[in-house]
Amino acid sequence: MRVNQINWHALAVDEVLKILETKPQGLDEDEAERRLALYGPNELRREKGRSRLSIFLNQFKNVLILILLIATGLSIIIGEVLDAVLIITIVMVSAVLGAFQEYRAEKALEALRKLTAPEATVIRSGMEKRVLAREIVPGDILVLMAGDRVPADARILESHELKLDESSLTGESTTVTKIVDPLPEDTPLADRSNMVYAGTVVVYGKGKAVVVATGMKTEMGKIAEIVQEVKEEKTPLEKRTDQIGKILAYLCLSVAVIVAGIGLLIWHYDPLTMAIWAVSLAVAAVPEALPAVVTGALAIGMYAMARRNAIVRRLPAVETLGCTTIICADKTGTMTKGEMTVRKIYLKRFGDELIDVTGAGYEPKGELRVRGNSINPLELKELNLLLLGCLLCNDARLEKVEGRWIVRGDPTEGALKVLSRKAGLTDEIESSYPRIDEVPFSSERKCMTTIHRSRDGKVVAFMKGAPEVVLSKCSTMMVDGEVVDLRENDVEEILKVNDEMASRALRNLAFAYKVFDKVPENVDESIEHGFTFLGIVGMIDPPRPEVKDALELCRKAGIKVVMITGDHKLTALAIAKELKIFKDGDIALTGRELDSMSDEELEKIVEKVTVYARVSPKDKMKIVKALKKRGHVVAMTGDGVNDAPALKSADIGVAMGITGTEVAKEASDMILSDDNFATIVSAVEEGRRIYDDIKKYLFYLLGCNISEILIPLFASFMGLPLPFTALQYLWINLTTDGLPAMALGVDPAEPDVMRRPPRDPRESIATRRDIILFLTFIPLLTTLAILMNFVEGLGAEPLVRARTRIFTLMILIELLIALSFRSLKYSALRVGIWRNKFLILAIMSSLLLQLCILYTPALHRPFKITYPSIQDWIFGLMSALVVFMLIEIVKEVASAITKR
Repeated sequence: MRVNQINWHALAVDEVLKILETKPQGLDEDEAERRLALYGPNELRREKGRSRLSIFLNQFKNVLILILLIATGLSIIIGEVLDAVLIITIVMVSAVLGAFQEYRAEKALEALRKLTAPEATVIRSGMEKRVLAREIVPGDILVLMAGDRVPADARILESHELKLDESSLTGESTTVTKIVDPLPEDTPLADRSNMVYAGTVVVYGKGKAVVVATGMKTEMGKIAEIVQEVKEEKTPLEKRTDQIGKILAYLCLSVAVIVAGIGLLIWHYDPLTMAIWAVSLAVAAVPEALPAVVTGALAIGMYAMARRNAIVRRLPAVETLGCTTIICADKTGTMTKGEMTVRKIYLKRFGDELIDVTGAGYEPKGELRVRGNSINPLELKELNLLLLGCLLCNDARLEKVEGRWIVRGDPTEGALKVLSRKAGLTDEIESSYPRIDEVPFSSERKCMTTIHRSRDGKVVAFMKGAPEVVLSKCSTMMVDGEVVDLRENDVEEILKVNDEMASRALRNLAFAYKVFDKVPENVDESIEHGFTFLGIVGMIDPPRPEVKDALELCRKAGIKVVMITGDHKLTALAIAKELKIFKDGDIALTGRELDSMSDEELEKIVEKVTVYARVSPKDKMKIVKALKKRGHVVAMTGDGVNDAPALKSADIGVAMGITGTEVAKEASDMILSDDNFATIVSAVEEGRRIYDDIKKYLFYLLGCNISEILIPLFASFMGLPLPFTALQYLWINLTTDGLPAMALGVDPAEPDVMRRPPRDPRESIATRRDIILFLTFIPLLTTLAILMNFVEGLGAEPLVRARTRIFTLMILIELLIALSFRSLKYSALRVGIWRNKFLILAIMSSLLLQLCILYTPALHRPFKITYPSIQDWIFGLMSALVVFMLIEIVKEVASAITKR
């Protein structure tokens, strides 16, 4: 089957299907697999991920490491073979650790890319199913809905008011209405209205299309610029740590030059030895990979969040989560279960008395009762028509899978289909009213109309939607089986009943119908007038049980929650009060009230508003803008195609993974794979933990590295010999900056992580308190402890023993400090020393490695050490514990002062 160079737009639908060897029922799975192997994945070519070897070799691109290896090579030439081998071994082990961390981060990002891979709906073997966009093949039948991003080039088979935004391909900003009929062969690409192209967006309506080209064969694939890899964005945190790393690098290199100069001129050290020493100090103390470490921590944290159903799509979002001050969340399906059940039906004939509907969930078992007595719904004409509308004006499917009833499609429509089944309306009845055309639902219109041919050949339309909208399109109503005029007082009475139902937390939809003499020529909004009102269906959607705990957590964390819904104001208020979102003094606004307000007027009251009802996607933009002007960091949820601008405008755009459109997902920063509000709160908590851990990791590394720089600098000014040799520096760097630092990057959350106010996004990663405590006090304290022991050792013992003492002491101090860095605010004893099992294992491993060095005679000469005495161990442990306790005391004092 050759599909290249065919003018698909010029062919009739039947001819297209014949060439592609497919049919309206779609391909079967075996044929789809065969074609996938033949044509390859439906994706644009991009650079392959780096191999483990390339990541490892990348560790040696650092100029300092290359200089060190060259200098080490020279030392082999002059006979210092063992020293050189040990230096190379330590450098190699450090490179392996760095490569492991980088590889782990890349794998985490790759796993996240798979989780956020786009999907599409296709028909295979006559059944609709969701598949990964990369698995789509020529001949697949696409089902296109508003909010979908078209996954491949395709020829239109059906169009129901199908409109697309093709600006990404053609540059034209106006939407294009799609048709089915063939076009002339010479029709330009931008005018081929019977084709859809990969990368374009469905903005309205629905339709079907047969795939004609995938991957690099699509029009998008032919555009060379699109194929280029997108440059990865640097997060603000990466930029700040990069700056800190550069400052430390300049400091370290300056110290290395000064100390090396003193060593050469005063102590008359060998030039090659001093060169190796200076470069070793730079390699050990310069955190040149700091931004990469931050990226890795963010990426691994993102993967951890994905396991908790929050898929973060962009690295900077992890930082922003910890700053979130307001969460604007959709009610239906996010705060509520999204499992609708019809509870009440209003018909005019029964006055204020509502029809009760029994049964629960999606199982089609239950009765319709009035005043406790069962009724036969098919005997009441208007009820029969209303139930028929529930069945036909509906895109959901009710299926029994493994003994359990489930809904494929929108939960609201699923509840309506269950109601019709409870009343005895079967699949046979549904198939006897084939759908001819429709005016699709949109969040702006708040209604939907479908047109059917009845069994007696008549053309009948059913409408469902918000009661006030449906009533505005009706001129008559049905009472006791008779059609009568719909008067103004009738409308007021019906809306009053609607308000009463809404106040009971019922979500209401009105139904109407209209009979046509023939199928309208233009099926669009212009036909939605002169309908006959039938009644109102009230559904209950109870709050998720876990949401109350999540909201309480938000209150403790200083995060305000705002409910946004398309439902009636009274329905929204009933749920908001139950969840304690709406309190005395709060304001609830409707979309109409929002429209009548200027941006300035909304800005004045926006912080008091906790409920927005009957809002449209454009209202969300207005809300986000007002909140951001008041200085808030806003998380906004959304699922529809028109929610994309608000999701992009918000600081954190949150899309729904189950009900969300592909366009909403692509516009978002985070996707909830379970559509659950509690997951947003978990993500905020995880975001705060990740940021805390990066700070712990960062300050631990910087504090230790500054100490390593200050010690030789102060020693040289005091006229002391070099406290540490080059090999010792590299070993200290490996044992303390390696596993313990990595373990701090996965530290459990602190007890108060969700009991503190959101972080100010303008706050520097290193506050004044952090600089004084972690980058000044701790390095100076460590330097003082090391030099005091060094001076004391030099006074009574040879240089080799003094070095042995401070070599071990340096490692002991830095390993104990790692425990202290489990919290930057509180005592390690308060947060629990043993909670981070990885850190304990890392410290034990580093100590074991140090013991191997100290008690392996063959390593004494290259490391310039000897066996430590009992006195060395006592002095070392006591000094390390004193440093640790002083740090803990200063932290507690600093926290107490900060609280005041």
